[in-house]
Amino acid sequence: MILVYVAAPSAVVRAGLESIVASSSTLELAGTGSIHDVEDQIDRVTADVLLLVLPPLNEDWLGTLAGYGLPVVLLAEAPAPHLLAAALRGNIRAVLSPDANAEEIAAAIGSAAAGLVTLEPAMLDTLAPHMRAASEALDEPLTPRELEVLGMLAEGLSNKLIAHGLAISEHTVKYHVTSIMAKLHAGSRTDAVMQGIRHGLILI
Repeated sequence: MILVYVAAPSAVVRAGLESIVASSSTLELAGTGSIHDVEDQIDRVTADVLLLVLPPLNEDWLGTLAGYGLPVVLLAEAPAPHLLAAALRGNIRAVLSPDANAEEIAAAIGSAAAGLVTLEPAMLDTLAPHMRAASEALDEPLTPRELEVLGMLAEGLSNKLIAHGLAISEHTVKYHVTSIMAKLHAGSRTDAVMQGIRHGLILI
């Protein structure tokens, strides 16, 4: 069961989100409050995910959310690309439109609890330049092919399936995986995926 704390600016919106959590067999409400109460309340409850409704995301909220120490599913208007990239490098694991439906919100919460990232398709194109910048910020950037392989690792694909999907040999896949792990200073494939998420290189 995933414990969810709900924070929204109005009681009406909170009630709607509480209903979404209550109607899911995999989610449980850990608490609820105004967005202005989150900082005081979040340390007093046990929660796995924070479901938060915000006005447009800004630098102040990025800093505040980073201190909460748990994954955030954010319902807000699409942030500027540089803010979106910064959010994904922090603990924001999903950014959805305020008009997202119950199924989309519940799925995003589940993905966030698993350490995965959820974005609306319209946001991906605006984020692409910042993903390249994030790669270039590493000691040695990942190549476009390595980014492809990393994304497929995040999907849980084996070397054989990656090789088939990219029309390359399994030997070449092993080479790319080894290179990715070295560049991300990862000790395993799973660790490489987690490092890729933290660097904003993986969008799922």
